[in-house]
Amino acid sequence: MDYEAAVLDLDGTVYRGDSLLPGAAAAVDRLRAAGVDLCFFSNNPTRSRAAYAERLRDLGIDVDESAVLSAGTVTTRFLADEHGDDAVFVVGSDGLVEQFEAAGLSTVADATEADVLVASYDIDFSYGDMLAGYRALNAGAAFYGTDPDLLVPAEEGMVPGSGAIINAVGGIVDREPAKILGKPSAEAQRAVLDNLGVAPERCLVVGDRLNTDIALGERAGMTTVLVRTGVATDADVADSDVQPDHVIDSLAELETIWA
Repeated sequence: MDYEAAVLDLDGTVYRGDSLLPGAAAAVDRLRAAGVDLCFFSNNPTRSRAAYAERLRDLGIDVDESAVLSAGTVTTRFLADEHGDDAVFVVGSDGLVEQFEAAGLSTVADATEADVLVASYDIDFSYGDMLAGYRALNAGAAFYGTDPDLLVPAEEGMVPGSGAIINAVGGIVDREPAKILGKPSAEAQRAVLDNLGVAPERCLVVGDRLNTDIALGERAGMTTVLVRTGVATDADVADSDVQPDHVIDSLAELETIWA
């Protein structure tokens, strides 16, 4: 095998909802047995690294939280580096707020007091949140988003994600975020490479989305593998400017790309 490390997306690649995808655990075991270091990377910003690690362990995959990244992780690190002393207003989940506060960031409840506005996924997103976002932007807050996912998988099917909320908030004043920090951003690429400590050409990226998972690997110079267990279809591949190096049915078939 020519690879030293692999980045594995989670929902749609390793699991779907609350169920491990068939063959995923065995594929992880085979990668580890071959000496491949793993980084599990979700664009869902609502959970901490520890929470993702616990979820994977509950599903039968033993993972240390140091091997987990998320859009929440990357956004938190960026804010700590660039806005460590600023007041942050969050249009997003309690889980994201908890990650910010655990990193020592100062969050505020009054949008007009914000130096920074972060928009993200929140199942309870409301008109009041949109109004608060408008007030923060109108008061001059810097504007960031956690991830670009317009739709995300849920028990009932696909539902609006962070990208939809970012668009709703920024659209009021015809303003786009200065940065969207999850996959496939430059910040996400650096987080992966720092986590794994390998050259990009020695790394695989496996995921179910062209514009996030595959785009991240393509931009970073990694080998990209699209699985058919999640969002993207073969028709999507045919219509996309982002082209994976390999397309397989599931993570369970990963070994076929070097067999």
